Amino acid sequence: MQSVDSPANPVSTVDTAFEILELIHANEGATLLSLADDLDLAKSTIHRHLQTLLHRQYIVRDGDQYYLSLRFLEFGRQAQTRKKGYPMVEEKVKELAEETGERVQFIVEEHGQAVYVYRETGSHAVQTDPGIGKRIPIHTTSAGKAILAHLEEDYVEQIFDHYGLAALTDFTETDEDALFEEFERIRDRGYSINEQENVEGLHALGTTVHDEHGDVLGAISISGPSHRMKGKLFEEELPNLLLGTANEVELNIVHS
Repeated sequence: MQSVDSPANPVSTVDTAFEILELIHANEGATLLSLADDLDLAKSTIHRHLQTLLHRQYIVRDGDQYYLSLRFLEFGRQAQTRKKGYPMVEEKVKELAEETGERVQFIVEEHGQAVYVYRETGSHAVQTDPGIGKRIPIHTTSAGKAILAHLEEDYVEQIFDHYGLAALTDFTETDEDALFEEFERIRDRGYSINEQENVEGLHALGTTVHDEHGDVLGAISISGPSHRMKGKLFEEELPNLLLGTANEVELNIVHS
């Protein structure tokens, strides 16, 4: 089980280097001056960090702007494929998006957050922007709730204590007791339901995928506009399709 707590004695220079990288990423580029202002550090300190990151080829420079280098593509792809089951999930995510025409994604829990690992859009999918690698509050997504329902309760409480229960919409469930009651229902029926809790007007269904040891690998979810995701489609057809897909992935993982 991972921990979401901060280290007791973090290394400040390493922290600063990562803060610089995160700011460059968040702002799609940054200057020495903007980084010094944002981090409230001397320009000479920022300059030394930038020169080190340039030397290590983690950033590139264009005029006075600094950007992330393409080295992160290599890191990202390795993270997407580091577990045996991930590539098998990727294939099924594509198939499910083609079959349903909706948006399908695979999410994992990492450090108490939901992280998008794979995403595919079907022929009439809603074009929202959960980019690959994006981290969001895990309790606000159908896939995230499916994962939480299968984690140890102590760890789930640790996640909630560390991050809180932010509301992304007026429909986000932010009551801890209500969420634990919902987790029981998720375990009983095998999948989770999200009705506008992450994005208004968007409904979703999610179910977990387990590895060969029975541990939660992540969760697959299907999402679409509320005017389509309702009735028999939302209550029977898509849940059955989703559960069948997860079962296929698990069988492939076990027998590969």
